[in-house]
Amino acid sequence: MDFYFNEFENRTPPEPVKHSHFRELLYQYLATCNLTLGIWYLVWRWGFALNYDAMWFSLPLAFAESCAFIGSLLFVFNLWKTKDEPKRPVPSSIGECVNDPTEDRPLCIDVLFPTYDEEPELVKLSIRDALKIRYPHEIEMKIFILDDGKRPEMAKLAQEMGVEYITRENNEGYKAGNLRNALEQTYGDFIVICDADTRPFPSILENTLGYFRDPDVAWVQTPQWFFDLPAGERLPVWLKRRLGRPFSWLGRLLEKFYGPITLGRDPFVNDPQMFYDVIQRRRNWANASFCCGAGSIHRREAVMEAALRSYSHQISQEHDAIERQIRKLTKEKYVDKDISSGLKQEIILDTEFTPYKFHVSEDIYTSIILHGDTERNWRSVQHTEVESKMLSPQDLQSWTVQRFKYSGGSIDIFMNDNPLLKKGMSFKQKIMYAASFWSNLSAIWNVIFLACPIIYFLTSIAPVSAYDTTFYLHFLPFVLTAELAMMVGTWGISGYQGKSNFLSFFPVNMRALWTVLRGKKISFPTTPKDRQQGVFLHLVIPQIAVFVLSLFSMGFAWVAYGTGSFGDYSLGGLILNSFWTLNNMMAMWGMIASAFWSPSTDKGEGLDYGIE
Repeated sequence: MDFYFNEFENRTPPEPVKHSHFRELLYQYLATCNLTLGIWYLVWRWGFALNYDAMWFSLPLAFAESCAFIGSLLFVFNLWKTKDEPKRPVPSSIGECVNDPTEDRPLCIDVLFPTYDEEPELVKLSIRDALKIRYPHEIEMKIFILDDGKRPEMAKLAQEMGVEYITRENNEGYKAGNLRNALEQTYGDFIVICDADTRPFPSILENTLGYFRDPDVAWVQTPQWFFDLPAGERLPVWLKRRLGRPFSWLGRLLEKFYGPITLGRDPFVNDPQMFYDVIQRRRNWANASFCCGAGSIHRREAVMEAALRSYSHQISQEHDAIERQIRKLTKEKYVDKDISSGLKQEIILDTEFTPYKFHVSEDIYTSIILHGDTERNWRSVQHTEVESKMLSPQDLQSWTVQRFKYSGGSIDIFMNDNPLLKKGMSFKQKIMYAASFWSNLSAIWNVIFLACPIIYFLTSIAPVSAYDTTFYLHFLPFVLTAELAMMVGTWGISGYQGKSNFLSFFPVNMRALWTVLRGKKISFPTTPKDRQQGVFLHLVIPQIAVFVLSLFSMGFAWVAYGTGSFGDYSLGGLILNSFWTLNNMMAMWGMIASAFWSPSTDKGEGLDYGIE
């Protein structure tokens, strides 16, 4: 079968950004200045710059600015420093990876490929690459296809390729249940978790198992790399193809001033380098990088041990809760021992033992359980080099499904089983997890940031006491140092596209939040691995509404100001809100354009957005 990504097979992953001690110190200096100026701005904002004549407008914006500042504070903590785990020689036996050095035998590795409805031909590519995994010492490695689809063709594939095949009668727990079922039937010391489309490199074990020489290392997460991201098309080529050769000179002229301009490159902002090479990597210093599923290597002992403790704790909690209800009803101080013992037995029978939590975000849930284990100081490691390749969502519908699961899963954990309120984690770890949870609540204040300039343009009512010199003296230093700190802190990785995507993400984020608040479960649909055909305008109606309202309101306000026909605008207010609006519109435009995006049908001509 001919897959669309065949033409990208020879691509190589990006190198991790080299750490610079000087750049790190500069970032820490700029970030400290920014946070200090942020506190100064917010104190002034709440104390002296509220518009008391329009508190309905002024208070929400001050609230949004405060929430965004908390996010900035958490983000600075996350990015504070880089502490890469030093590489160690690969172990030659299990005795080098455990506290009992007397045990001496080759390592046993299980490579697991959970699958549900992915095409056998796609899984075949992943198995083919897994069979090429090398190791410098004797090792027992088994590869398993975990088929929740119960498909004869997948069983036949496993037989043809000489790998193991595991299925089950039901799909309880979805991927987490699939993994649990596999753990009950396998015995590897270490488990490599892959998605159906994960193509491991031959070096994945020899570059990661050395970390497990430390018996406290529970898992290692490797960066995910989407090798099929659209390469895009340079502006001069795009102009030549669309408008003719003379216009290509215009494109070259623009690039001389602005630098290379590429259209159609990663239209869904799927590139995960910002997440893995910056956010996750910087969490190593706090032992807080979390598992992201595909491309991770787990110590079986850690997963099972932490799961047993969690299981015991869950049973104890339920038992204590029922006993409290009984004592309340009977007015007795104690529950009869025989009754208490019988209750515990019933709870044990009714409670599933789940090494991987039955949850849409089972990967981060497992991380929380391990990091919060009060009896073992389990550690996690974010490996710096890419050790596998996988497929990205190739249309807006697939992207939306994936992001809804990510956001909803995190919000559900935060709302219903918040690890920040439990014992076990260190303060640094809790702050890192708080940063992840807080970012998924950002749609609440992002909606306010999108609405405020529109309201100002349509009413001429300012959310601050005045757009005067005092305002700019407080606001501009805060904003400029934030941009400088972000630029230095993420040096070597493009950050603007990610920030824009974060803002335009608000409808999916709000839907996920509303789903959790209503007590509904986040669904477990698999992310499609094939391009879904069509134009997905229905998915970007909120972004279109923001874009149109922003453009109309800005034009209305400038006309009204020029003619003096409406309102009481100030020139400073119009300029500031115009820049604000243009930033919002650019963020919305990226998401709107992705609804139209489709790859070029002519190979070699590049890719474009499909619209003008």
